[in-house]
Amino acid sequence: MKRLTGFAAGILIPALITLAGGLSNPALAQTWPSKPVRIVIAQAPGSASDFISRVVGNGLSASLGQPVVIDARPGAGGALGTEVAARSAPDGYTLFMGNNSTHGANPAVYSKLPYDAVKDFAPISFIGSVPYVLSVNPTVQAKTVREFVALVKASPGKMNYASAGNGSTHHFCGELLKARTGIDILHIPYKGSGPGVTALLGGDVAMMFSNVADIGTQVRAGKLRALAVTAPKRAALLPDVPTMAEAGVPDFVITSWFGLMAPAGTPAPIIARLNAETIKVLGRDEVKSMLAAQGLEVAPGSPEALAAHIKSEIARFTQIARSAGIQAE
Repeated sequence: MKRLTGFAAGILIPALITLAGGLSNPALAQTWPSKPVRIVIAQAPGSASDFISRVVGNGLSASLGQPVVIDARPGAGGALGTEVAARSAPDGYTLFMGNNSTHGANPAVYSKLPYDAVKDFAPISFIGSVPYVLSVNPTVQAKTVREFVALVKASPGKMNYASAGNGSTHHFCGELLKARTGIDILHIPYKGSGPGVTALLGGDVAMMFSNVADIGTQVRAGKLRALAVTAPKRAALLPDVPTMAEAGVPDFVITSWFGLMAPAGTPAPIIARLNAETIKVLGRDEVKSMLAAQGLEVAPGSPEALAAHIKSEIARFTQIARSAGIQAE
């Protein structure tokens, strides 16, 4: 057999590699999955990310014919689990349930992250979103956002609000309210949304933004008063509560959202199949009912739509962080 000359090798070998790659991806997609798939989450077991991932994972398991297991890797404000997913092999066997923290707030407040929220991931589909609720302790003499703003302005710097920690989405909501209304209110960061809600129930703080799944029960029980939700439309779990725009604060939309993705480099045919299967799962009535009970508005879409959403969220959170001087702990 004659050896290829340098010129011929330079032309033929890359062409053969390209051809082989083109053939392998569809073949890989047809044989995939041949073993269990995991969904990494950056939050703890029992969190909203955990619940949503289990519901989606169970549906995907039935569609794919393989177990889908949840791998919870909490820590470092979500950076730990996100890095685990980003550094995993791009073979379709590791997925990641990203959210507004891992792919919105964190890139805006951390000067150095062990992952790139855009370059290290291949988006699959948006899952859905949950609005935040501006709630006050019932002892606060305000039944509307306008009344609350007037109350704070009457005593600048003397009232306070809780968040789940510096750089949390709850914190971003509070700072955006300050920017939109000109109020002077003190930020009290807690170690998670649970302690913040407890402080609000106990009257240690006057106000908090928390997602409807975490706070809806207390609102319906009359233990807290909801003044507005941060979504473009009213929340199904709190239909009588106006949106921030209806309450007089326009251009105020921040939600707790979730999106399924994979490590960058995952073969396109696998991404396409996962997108199609995820849309089917989220279209099932029983799945929509389970997620709606947690306040999630299901809205699956294309990988391109999720990619655009992530870039938009990072840009928006970065703008708010710079204006308010928000930094992670």
